[in-house]
Amino acid sequence: MTKKTKDSEKPHGDMIASHVRDILAAIGEDPNREGLLRTPERVAKSYKELTWGYTADIDEMINGALYSEAYNEMVVVKEITFYSLCEHHLLPFFGKAHVAYVPDRKIIGLSKIPKLVEIYAKRLQVQERMTNQIAQTLQEKLSPLGTAVVLEARHLCMEMRGAESLLSPTVTSSMLGCFHQDPRTRKEFLSLIGLIGH
Repeated sequence: MTKKTKDSEKPHGDMIASHVRDILAAIGEDPNREGLLRTPERVAKSYKELTWGYTADIDEMINGALYSEAYNEMVVVKEITFYSLCEHHLLPFFGKAHVAYVPDRKIIGLSKIPKLVEIYAKRLQVQERMTNQIAQTLQEKLSPLGTAVVLEARHLCMEMRGAESLLSPTVTSSMLGCFHQDPRTRKEFLSLIGLIGH
């Protein structure tokens, strides 16, 4: 990151820190006590780290890692760990992503799939939208015969407050192309990631 970028982002960090001080005071805390003196700046820094996906350039991330290959069987990258923030309460949700595609004479570098998941995780999200964004982007950039994405996640907004439903993962899926049209392809994918029996 260049110094210019850091300087241009500093006012946003200052604004976040200022609002965090107001929040601390509003909940009955003393923002000036020793343990909280630097909390606003730490929170501002952490939000910058947790939301960098807004400024990510997906084409730059792929960086030409698309290759011609006469391979037309399913490619699966499973159990990709991700952490995101629920847009409704700004509390974490986290879990595993399973991503698959069936190539049509073109494959993508395998490391790009976890990076794509991370770009969409590092935004304020709902799990349903994130699932669709990953699948649709891979379908658009690669033009495969089909794309499938399943996310399994725990939501602290549901476990720490509200329903207080502990250890209740949410599962979402997006099936495009042959995964949507062909039940056998969909079943093979779900079997490979362990959601149904072989």
